[in-house]
Amino acid sequence: MIRHYCGLFGISGHAEAARLSYFGLYAQQHRGQESAGIATWDGRHMHEHKGMGLVPDVFSEETLSGGLPGESAIGHVRYSTTGSSAARNAQPFVARFQGMEIAVAHNGNLVNTRELRDHLEERGAIFHTTNDTEVFMHLLVRALRSMPLEEAIKDACSHLRGAYSLVILAGGTLVALRDPLGFRPLALGRLDDSYVFASETCALDLLEAQYIRSVEPGEMLVVRDGEMTSHRLTPLPDAPATPRQCIFELVYFARPDSMIFGEQVYLCRKRMGWQLAFESTPDVDFVMPFPDSGVYPAVGFAQCAELPYEHAMIRNHYVGRTFIQPSQSMRSFGVRVKINPVRAMIEGKRICIVDDSIVRGTTMLTRVKKLRELGAREVHIRISSPPVKFHCFYGIDFASRGELVAAGHTLPEIAALLDVDSLHYLSIGGLMRSVAHSDSYCLACFTGDYPVPCCEAGKYRLEECPGDR
Repeated sequence: MIRHYCGLFGISGHAEAARLSYFGLYAQQHRGQESAGIATWDGRHMHEHKGMGLVPDVFSEETLSGGLPGESAIGHVRYSTTGSSAARNAQPFVARFQGMEIAVAHNGNLVNTRELRDHLEERGAIFHTTNDTEVFMHLLVRALRSMPLEEAIKDACSHLRGAYSLVILAGGTLVALRDPLGFRPLALGRLDDSYVFASETCALDLLEAQYIRSVEPGEMLVVRDGEMTSHRLTPLPDAPATPRQCIFELVYFARPDSMIFGEQVYLCRKRMGWQLAFESTPDVDFVMPFPDSGVYPAVGFAQCAELPYEHAMIRNHYVGRTFIQPSQSMRSFGVRVKINPVRAMIEGKRICIVDDSIVRGTTMLTRVKKLRELGAREVHIRISSPPVKFHCFYGIDFASRGELVAAGHTLPEIAALLDVDSLHYLSIGGLMRSVAHSDSYCLACFTGDYPVPCCEAGKYRLEECPGDR
């Protein structure tokens, strides 16, 4: 079970900014189900509304029509990777400084948050949340004392280490940016005369906005008075020369109908399935996915292997994605009710299951056990990514390394633990052949080669008492 991070949305110069932000967040609900929020600018004041829960639960017609006026807005859906799942940590984060009202929404995870926060507290800063977005806000406000907005944002970002895509609303100015290595996605679109930003292009599609391009790694786009300018952030010292975009966006996280990092997610996942079948195809009666994340590589696998493709397990779409639930009890419940087998398709059959990844292995074990109980003759597992062996510090709330099944077990041991007849993971080479820009991705969760050294870890590290550190 993989736990996720956040989704961003921003729009400038549209009379229905709040309502469009609502739908932009709704399209990206899969990226975070803990909280949602929107901040708008009406030309004089900032307005905000945020709360715990899904987008339709947080916002009402009354809120959208009267409580969030203005033609510029930013929005956020959250899964917590720094700080607890609590109302105080919901975003956008709004601050007021010397007559300027600023809202910030963040997707990613900083690896030097504790260090920065300690430094700021020593200089008198007071924090109200336990998320890393507030740390950025303090850095920005301090820089604004002596710099114009664009330079202040650059200065604040120069202190950050890790993954961050940001949308910022400062008065009537909308800013969107990605960190120099581009870990997290951010797309630029156009809706009539308005510029639109979103973590995924599926949000642009819902609004019938034109997708222009991906915001480049290390690029900052500033929209002011209907005009957009491009700026560059300072590169990280001793960082890789090429981007390190999160490959798991293409493997699992993003919606298949989205463009991520300039790649069509659906086609990438099909190619992963093709590569997987080329590497290892068992002698089976049919191929089936574990829905929904395994569907698209399974299609590619079946096509390449020239095997029948079947849906022998059916997903209940009224149950949320398992990994995104914040508590273990909820996740366990989700495993039990999320997928139901088609009994007539299983008894006496040799089955090849295709899925995107195995993290702890608990979900896969539960499902294989069910297939065995229903009389499956053979069960073979094919995974469309390499083994996840290392923790991610850049915005994926993986289990600790001790809980990653591939970190402490060999391939035969994992196959035995899962009670399957064979198991094969896609090779790193096969994964890289499935994408267009093979030199621009972060593979740290597979290889342990971290492009930005991590100084600290722990989702709740900002909630520890000083004496606990």
